[in-house]
Amino acid sequence: MPRLLKDRRILLSVLVIGSLVGVGLWPRAVSVDVARVSRGPLVVTIDEEGRTRVRERFVVAAPVSGRLLRIELDPGDFVERGAVVARLHPEPPALLDARSRAEALASVQSAEASLEHARAEERRAAAAVTQTQRELARSRDLMAAGVTTRQELDVRDADASLAAEARNAAASAVRAASAEVERARARAAVPASPAVNSGAVVVRAPVGGVVLQRLRESESVVRSGEPLVEIGDPRRIEIVTDLLSTDAVRVTPGARAMIEEWGGNASLAAIVRRVEPAGFTKISALGVEEQRVNVVLDLADSGDDEDSALIGDAYRVEARIVVWEASDVLRIPTNTLFRQDGRWAVYAVRNGRARLTFVELGHQTGTEAEVTGGLTEGEMVISHPGDLVHDGARIVTRPGR
Repeated sequence: MPRLLKDRRILLSVLVIGSLVGVGLWPRAVSVDVARVSRGPLVVTIDEEGRTRVRERFVVAAPVSGRLLRIELDPGDFVERGAVVARLHPEPPALLDARSRAEALASVQSAEASLEHARAEERRAAAAVTQTQRELARSRDLMAAGVTTRQELDVRDADASLAAEARNAAASAVRAASAEVERARARAAVPASPAVNSGAVVVRAPVGGVVLQRLRESESVVRSGEPLVEIGDPRRIEIVTDLLSTDAVRVTPGARAMIEEWGGNASLAAIVRRVEPAGFTKISALGVEEQRVNVVLDLADSGDDEDSALIGDAYRVEARIVVWEASDVLRIPTNTLFRQDGRWAVYAVRNGRARLTFVELGHQTGTEAEVTGGLTEGEMVISHPGDLVHDGARIVTRPGR
């Protein structure tokens, strides 16, 4: 009897230990987050940072070199077409040192001597014309009397024509020599004092608009062609964004876009106006060379002019350009997808267990993907499946999911 009791106790202990081991080894349910396969709109966009710019801007430059007076206009001031935007005094000619002045005076004397020589040649040519005209008249009288031949008359006529052309050439030489004298005298002239030469050159606005930038703050010396102010209409704003060339080929003029992160709460509607035909190389933040293409967008007339008026020139924005959209597609979150054997797959929730399901996808965004096969509307799939999730694993949905 005592032995039988002892055997029963051992058997009971084995059963208890075995039960505990079985409970410990029994697979536990994995706690997961789930998402529903639903139908709805899907919009595929290309998102890129952009900047605003005035569509038509005019740079007013200095017409001559000289001293620019202080520009009184401030950025944001409105100017009408033809209004004065700047004034400057032309730069006086440089002063000559003793050697340069001596050379200039010698050039004047040389030019005057050349002028006298040209005038003497002109007088000689005029005398030759008079003489040939007399000989021509005498030959005509002799021809009428039958004393000379026709050939002699033609020779006298040709001599008279050549003498007239020589006189014209001499007159041109006199005019050229006179111009050289004036230029030499101008070089040798003593420049006027800046106080005497007080006539200011007025620079006027070519168009009406708002002063965008004042490129010269204080009075200073500027060269001819140096920019002074920029004028434009801030109400005519366009957005420029540079896309990767592989993305730019998917964008067509007329595509709609959304402008976000501009400082306001609402998204602004825009339309692609132009995809520039030429690309350029840009170094990314990681030091990688990228081929980029500028895409120009216009703000659409949404009726909310107050928001559009808040955007100025060279503001940073986020542009989302629509390349594909549909109003009713079967869709799932992209965080439920993973690759399995070279195919897209998800874990579908069926009867409390995870079931590996291969799916076929269409268009994708950063957060959602279009499902063209493998799932039906209303099914539940696991979000962010971890290593503990496998085909057939028991799962439990986290509270609130």
